[in-house]
Amino acid sequence: MKLLLDQNLSYRLLASLAELYPESAQVGLLGMGESSDYEIWDYAKINEFAVVTQDADFHELSLLNGGPPLVIWLRCGNKPRLEIQAKLIEYQEVIEQAGADNDIWCIEIY
Repeated sequence: MKLLLDQNLSYRLLASLAELYPESAQVGLLGMGESSDYEIWDYAKINEFAVVTQDADFHELSLLNGGPPLVIWLRCGNKPRLEIQAKLIEYQEVIEQAGADNDIWCIEIY
């Protein structure tokens, strides 16, 4: 599964997650730092990414549009990068299962 980290998540997560989530990217590194949520959504859908965000807007897009892409909504608040990394590692199996289920469009991680 490829993750697309939203602008508010550090690109530094990518190196530590590369083994579990190869080919992942971050919005800013793709030159999409100023892109709208809709543009990011479309990019993720076309390029088969799951969107990782702390932003409720992507959850709302999943309710309006369905999936894909899968939205991984980090509801744990602003945490240090290492805590976010630990959550994405801890929930890797859940994320993979959700990505394989076409009826799941958003998962929330607390």
